[in-house]
Amino acid sequence: MSPAAPLRDIIYRLRQGAGGHFPGAHRSRHGDCGMEFRSHRPLMSGGDPRRLDVQASLRDPLGGWWARLHAERTSVPVVLVADLSASMGFVGRQSRREVLADLTDSLAWSAQRGGDAFGFVGAATDLPSHWQLPPTRQRGAGRVLAQALRSHAFDEVSGRSAQGMKGVPGWLPKQRSLVFLVSDFHWSESLLNEVLEGLARHEVVPVVIWDRAEYELPRRNGLAWLRDAEGAGEHLIWVRPSLRRRSADRLAQAQRQLEARMQRHHLRPLYLLDGFDVDRVNAHFHG
Repeated sequence: MSPAAPLRDIIYRLRQGAGGHFPGAHRSRHGDCGMEFRSHRPLMSGGDPRRLDVQASLRDPLGGWWARLHAERTSVPVVLVADLSASMGFVGRQSRREVLADLTDSLAWSAQRGGDAFGFVGAATDLPSHWQLPPTRQRGAGRVLAQALRSHAFDEVSGRSAQGMKGVPGWLPKQRSLVFLVSDFHWSESLLNEVLEGLARHEVVPVVIWDRAEYELPRRNGLAWLRDAEGAGEHLIWVRPSLRRRSADRLAQAQRQLEARMQRHHLRPLYLLDGFDVDRVNAHFHG
């Protein structure tokens, strides 16, 4: 998607009710004056007499009177947490920074159209503090961020790593939020567990930006250098037919391994493979 391309809605939804107090599009966990039926409450325990449900009351074998509760619709903060470490500057079939920028632009626009505040946190070691935007309803914030991401220098020489993600939980709103955690997730087990445990009070959507090119070996057999995108140097390998056969399903293996790690935190990753695709994002929530 180019910076000037028309945006399409990301139609996200929460697994649990929202806990906010501002009107919005999400079903609330509290309130009883909305339009969507939520449950019944005994009239003698504070039910609203104006919402008396005669049919439910007649079905009660104990003869109790029941009032209907209707869920309110409320808003939720939507925060995109972006891994801005060196590996996120990878360019294969698609530029990883472009995918991140397109997602940021579309998600911010969609959140504000739905009445939700949008926030952004970029994290990596030695990263300037200006990559933090508290949740706002200001229009155009996502486009400004997307432009900045497209020009951001993912400096591989500095070895800027994802260890900076450890501080993310302290930068998020206290209110339970919908958090899009965006990275290539080439993280250690300990880092992944620490970050996800710190985000446990929020509803987290792990967004995995991968490119098929990073899992492909050089086309020719022989000696080849493979570079570590986080600045850990280069590794000399001998590309041979047997290695190529073992590496044929590297992408599928990586997906299975990551899904198993995410499952321990009851999370299901959303893959953006070889580019940003709104339909793929929406299918994650409605598929």
